[in-house]
Amino acid sequence: MPMHLVDATLFFSPTSGGVKRYLLAKRAWLARHTNWQQTLLVPGESTRLERGGVSTITGGIVPGTFNYRLPLKPWAWSRALEQLAPDITEVGDVFHPAWCARIAARRRNTPIVAFYHSNFPQLAGRRLGRAVEWLLANYVRETYAGFDRVFAPSRYMCDYLASIGVRHTTLQPLGVDADVFSPARRVRDLRHALGLKAATRLLAFAGRFAKEKNLSVLLQAFARLGDRYHLLLIGGDQTGRVASNVTKVAYRRDSRELAEWLASCDALVHAGTRETFGLVILEAMACGRPVVGARAGAIPELIDESVGTLATPYDAVSMARSIEALYDRDIESLGAAARELVLRRFTWNQALQLQMQTYAGIARHSPTVTPAVEPIRLIETR
Repeated sequence: MPMHLVDATLFFSPTSGGVKRYLLAKRAWLARHTNWQQTLLVPGESTRLERGGVSTITGGIVPGTFNYRLPLKPWAWSRALEQLAPDITEVGDVFHPAWCARIAARRRNTPIVAFYHSNFPQLAGRRLGRAVEWLLANYVRETYAGFDRVFAPSRYMCDYLASIGVRHTTLQPLGVDADVFSPARRVRDLRHALGLKAATRLLAFAGRFAKEKNLSVLLQAFARLGDRYHLLLIGGDQTGRVASNVTKVAYRRDSRELAEWLASCDALVHAGTRETFGLVILEAMACGRPVVGARAGAIPELIDESVGTLATPYDAVSMARSIEALYDRDIESLGAAARELVLRRFTWNQALQLQMQTYAGIARHSPTVTPAVEPIRLIETR
């Protein structure tokens, strides 16, 4: 019998970003390269269980989010996990699905791992204060104490988890589909579409219009840069007033369409300082575009002077100067180096082969799934 993996998380919606792309990329890769069976267990409009498919648990939409739903009945998660009967469970959040999965895994004596996608204590602490951050950090430590392993996508996040007492971590970078995100997607004449002059320097941001993305820094920077530069914000609706050198468009849900928009700009700009990895940064780099980012969070692990430049965090003047400095260099050479870096270190094939090795190590130490370790071998594909 093939191994059955259940990926359970609240961070999954029709318009969600990095976590969803990771789970769907893993799903496609497992189907192509292994004989494992994967079930996604995520919020949805109704409760529906499908082993080997996308199973959903009913939850209402959370206002002000990317259509995220929040199923508030822990027993529904517990019952779903019992019925799906995974050989190994991976949880992508630290809320009640994590506790339900932990209890179910211990009851069946099967391995359980977590993927620490979002730094929940720091995000909440920024809004609610240091005392709240301290309490939530303790909560995260207690939650993960019952897990066999905790994946973290960057050294920055491994270090953070260690600082709060979570030391059974494994560095697990995410990846990019380099066929979808490719320089070949540079097919749109965005300057013409946006009514800009041919010589306009066009840079993009793509992602949620959330506070931690520090969009105000980008807006201030482009106010200083003037009309010679244009900022394309991909990730929100077109409501709200912006300067004449800024355009807002809705997020491109289709990866190929997003790749076309990224590839057709000069560069990506990103002012976020709390990034646990920075998947959209790698997607832009895979498209052959350099990046201007903030020197904070996990971003310096992806960007150096060979592929872009880094600005001082929260500093619009530094961001503007870094953008200007980018155009003093050969942008196409920087973009080519950026894609080469992605191909060398950050494809989904590389990321998921590494993760499978970790799964195999965990399975070998599990009395329940040891007899089924053999199906972990990769299937040759041509």
